[in-house]
Amino acid sequence: MLLGMFNLELARLGPALGGVSPPAPESLWGSAWALVVLGLASGALLGLRFHDEQFLGGYGSWRRRLARLGHIACIALALLQMAHELSPAGALVDAASEWRRALWTVGGFAMPVVCWLAAWRPSFRQLFFLPVTSLCAAATLTSIAVGRANGVVS
Repeated sequence: MLLGMFNLELARLGPALGGVSPPAPESLWGSAWALVVLGLASGALLGLRFHDEQFLGGYGSWRRRLARLGHIACIALALLQMAHELSPAGALVDAASEWRRALWTVGGFAMPVVCWLAAWRPSFRQLFFLPVTSLCAAATLTSIAVGRANGVVS
């Protein structure tokens, strides 16, 4: 529903913005905004106990640091997804388009989940290779796509 509202608003403002068209249905906008909501909600939950110095083991504890990292990862990775869609890579339709978007989505949601799991049980830290690999691949494919769109890479 949120994505649909965004599409309608962008369609209405398109001519004023130089002919910008609504994002394609397969775009990352829905995923990015879902991550923003998740980041704000998780931040609000953490904020309920921020005044308690012993919350999650204290301010500098592994658990509290990982919980904060998960909250911030949601917002930061949402912004990277938005940057992808606004970049030349977002407009490029090529063989890797679906892969780029899938890798950004998987990495965007996997990173905070793995952070929160590792905060809960430190043994889950071994799963960090999943979001890291996904995000590194997404960034690499995005860099290549931007190069192709700009005529730098063939």
